[in-house]
Amino acid sequence: MSSKNTLNCLKGAEEAVSEIVDFSITMGIMLLGIAIIAIAGFPLVGYMQEVQHTENIKQSFTVLTSNINKVAFGSSPSQSVEIKLHKSTATVTGTSSITIDMHVWNSSSSTVDTESFDRQLRVIENRYNERSIGYENTGAWAKYEKEKVVMISKPNFAIGEDMLMIPAVMLSGSSSVSGTGLVRVVCNGGLPSVHRYENVSMMNITICSQYYDGWGRFLNETMGMKIIKYDTLNDTVSTSKKYFPDNIDVVIVYSPMKVTIQ
Repeated sequence: MSSKNTLNCLKGAEEAVSEIVDFSITMGIMLLGIAIIAIAGFPLVGYMQEVQHTENIKQSFTVLTSNINKVAFGSSPSQSVEIKLHKSTATVTGTSSITIDMHVWNSSSSTVDTESFDRQLRVIENRYNERSIGYENTGAWAKYEKEKVVMISKPNFAIGEDMLMIPAVMLSGSSSVSGTGLVRVVCNGGLPSVHRYENVSMMNITICSQYYDGWGRFLNETMGMKIIKYDTLNDTVSTSKKYFPDNIDVVIVYSPMKVTIQ
């Protein structure tokens, strides 16, 4: 074989090797890109789906809160609301409660009496992974893992110039449904009662709830009450406010209702 032919063969072999190397590099880049998408993209898609599902639950509880409050305040004897589950659990649960202590002026004896009102509340809740969204005492709340409670719907406390209305909605029932799909929350009102206290000069409100820090911010920012204590071990917030010398009247609307999740 002549030297010229040998050179041509070597040149062809080098070009072939170069094409193989180029192809290998291109394939490597493509595989790396696919791996990056798989590692970073798929979890992102999953996270976005979780966020969307959480938003859907929040919207459902906004509607649910509006409808249940109609029962709580006597506008409707019962309500039925559908909410969607996605690998989550809807339940009536908890041991939450509200305690209201008041200093009430007794005009007949010219003394200040101490009056107390204490009721259990409980919650309608949708729990999804480490997130929970619940209806409790006319308000809706969301709690995320290692984060503060977010208020979705403001509780129906009414403040006037010389009067304060406080709801106390007690939920009975122990229904629980898990899985994926639509479930129906049925609420039937019980026998409500109104408790009126006149000439209140000081009031303490203590709420025990897993959403206690959200309740604390609401009572502080909306009701103008001073936060006395956050008890993280017992999920409790204690607040207080003085109304002296311009005493107020306090009306507490107690509304028991039976809740079933189907």
